[in-house]
Amino acid sequence: MRDIQNEYDSRNIYIDKVGIKDIVYPIVLDDKQKGKQHTNARINMYVRLPHDFKGTHMSRFVEVLNRHREKMGISSVWDILKEMREKLESEESHIELFFKYFVEKTAPVSGLASMMDYTCEYYASSTGEEKDFILCVKVPVMTLCPCSKEISCHGAHNQRGEISIKVRFRKMLWIEELIDIAESSASSPVYPLLKREDEKFVTEKSYENPAFVEDVVRNCAEKLMKEPRIDWFEVSSENFESIHNHSAYAVIVRDKRNQKALGESGRI
Repeated sequence: MRDIQNEYDSRNIYIDKVGIKDIVYPIVLDDKQKGKQHTNARINMYVRLPHDFKGTHMSRFVEVLNRHREKMGISSVWDILKEMREKLESEESHIELFFKYFVEKTAPVSGLASMMDYTCEYYASSTGEEKDFILCVKVPVMTLCPCSKEISCHGAHNQRGEISIKVRFRKMLWIEELIDIAESSASSPVYPLLKREDEKFVTEKSYENPAFVEDVVRNCAEKLMKEPRIDWFEVSSENFESIHNHSAYAVIVRDKRNQKALGESGRI
């Protein structure tokens, strides 16, 4: 049968990214506690299309994905990208994954365990010689307003927020480690299961540990700067305000490989 995609294109225009988008697929990830974790991911896969190729072979993306779905951990991404370049005759390949990652979490007083889900993302690209990988973890947290605590005779307003941490790193970094950094930077973690004694503990802990959205990103940035495996990071925090019809937001981006990004006197 005639393969039109393989025919010559005379317009002399290469395409930066072409491929499949939003395919939902079961995958297996590395799990720090249990070794392996099964989940579902929404996946984008692209290659660079040479200027003389009329089209790419979309089915080959799914074939590559199916061969690797049992091993989709951070260290396995490069094998996938390499096979994409080979099978699709391209110099550059890209893959993006969006998935839920589950961690067993224990309530602080009752000790009851239940599963907590975290939204995670991979962004990876490779030319063979050059590689880039960004891991993103989004962590729900609780914050209590320091100003509200200071001016109120009774209580203070608090809210659920979300910390998003993106990192480039040189050695293995677990998703759980970024979760710990985020949760320890807010007024309190949030939990999937709380009994009354746990609820009392979380409420009182947040009251004793108030944090503006600015505090949250600075707390995270301090920890990320001290982590030698991390070369670059972006940390943002959004508080879904309980007494306003808007969110509070802050973000810090730092490239630790470029000291000029730290500002005068090496300040963060």
